[in-house]
Amino acid sequence: MSTVPLSVNARAAALVERLIADAAELKIGIAQGALGETLIDAGNRHAGSVAAGLRIAAICMGGLGTVDLMPSALAPRWPWTLVTRSSNPVIACLASQYAGWRLRHGEGKDAFFALGSGPARALARKEPLFERLAYRDAAETATLVIESDRPPPPPIIEKVARDTGVPPERLTVIYAPTQSLAGCVQVLARALEVALHKAHELDFPIDRILDGMGAAPFAPAHPDFARAMGRTNDAIIYAGQVHLFVTGPASEARALAERLPSETSRHYGQPFADIFKAVKGDFYAIDPMLFSPAQVIVTALESGESFHAGRINPDLLDASFG
Repeated sequence: MSTVPLSVNARAAALVERLIADAAELKIGIAQGALGETLIDAGNRHAGSVAAGLRIAAICMGGLGTVDLMPSALAPRWPWTLVTRSSNPVIACLASQYAGWRLRHGEGKDAFFALGSGPARALARKEPLFERLAYRDAAETATLVIESDRPPPPPIIEKVARDTGVPPERLTVIYAPTQSLAGCVQVLARALEVALHKAHELDFPIDRILDGMGAAPFAPAHPDFARAMGRTNDAIIYAGQVHLFVTGPASEARALAERLPSETSRHYGQPFADIFKAVKGDFYAIDPMLFSPAQVIVTALESGESFHAGRINPDLLDASFG
């Protein structure tokens, strides 16, 4: 029996339809852009919501992951956590959810820049990451998610349409700033994704990661961009937890567990907003090894052994969340 290929864009399209149908309940706005694209405002002129953020996080994963809000072990101070799961974590997290598509247009105060995430990336395949990913989507629609307080201008829409091979009228762009509830939630839902991406950076064969789950405490939103970004990062860096299930030798599973936690980074130990300020706002000056969960478990499926590494740092979480 042949297996039908998984299409993250086709699966996301069904979730987008339900998102639009529930727009009033979710406090999001739906509009048509200048080129016929569908624009979903989840946190700028429309307030958005935690519920919208949960839906958008699932869309970001191309419908191949689940995102739930659950009671946290960090109670009573921070009693809620976001739990993300995927049985296709490489496709869901790296081919879809990862915010790796740099979209830029213009100069000066009117310049637009955003990192694109979501299933449209798997159609465009413009990032070096896709050289390591065998997955290639084929779909008649595309969905892009960006952390921004405004929709992309027409030249960006033209670029996305050209690179994905999908006409603008079949393109959906969901946008929400990190300071908003929905924007905050969809970033917090990336604990599993950052673990997958760091495993890739560590040259672990990512096709051997068969399943996984991640959790991060629910960070309170903040109106200041740097503080809001800091809190979402700190939730994962200082209290995120991930469990990966891998094939291959147990010794390699152990080595991965030992190298994955954020505490292996030279920048570990301060709230992210302080680190960001120290590097004068140059995001790419921050040690990339910092972007990983605080605590990990890696289970070697052939031997059944599990390897634990890292630790939760409640003091730094409190310093960040306030």
